[in-house]
Amino acid sequence: MVDETDLVFLRRCVELAELALAVGDEPFGSVLVDEDGEVLFEDHNHVASGDETRHPEFEIARWAAEHLTPRQRAAATVYTSGEHCPMCAAAHAWVGLGRIVYAASSAQLTAWRQEMGLAPGPVLPLPIQHVAPGVPVDGPALELADTVRDLHRRQHGAA
Repeated sequence: MVDETDLVFLRRCVELAELALAVGDEPFGSVLVDEDGEVLFEDHNHVASGDETRHPEFEIARWAAEHLTPRQRAAATVYTSGEHCPMCAAAHAWVGLGRIVYAASSAQLTAWRQEMGLAPGPVLPLPIQHVAPGVPVDGPALELADTVRDLHRRQHGAA
């Protein structure tokens, strides 16, 4: 269940997604928060560079593996504007990060892409639990759905 504290961090993810869009990238943003509510790391998509693995959730997993103990990773929460793709969900699980909270689900993103007449992505949009069944997951945050959908519509020039 997404609560008010979660919404604060999810709104920051949406701000980061908007920043990504403003610099010509895909609108995704993520934040890593420790067990005390301190932001440890944040990032947005960098796939416009040509490296499609430069998702913020993957960058968080890399950063956490280098900077946090296994206990700290397990106690941390990753907030993100969009549900982890399978690549990012696997990285999250392999590194041993804790809870994931997302604003928009893969199912929502898939439906929005279909509404815009876009082709499906190259990877199946599996739910996180299908890739990393041991990770606690909450989302979507229905309060943010319209905002996130608007970012994706703007990315693709849809009205």
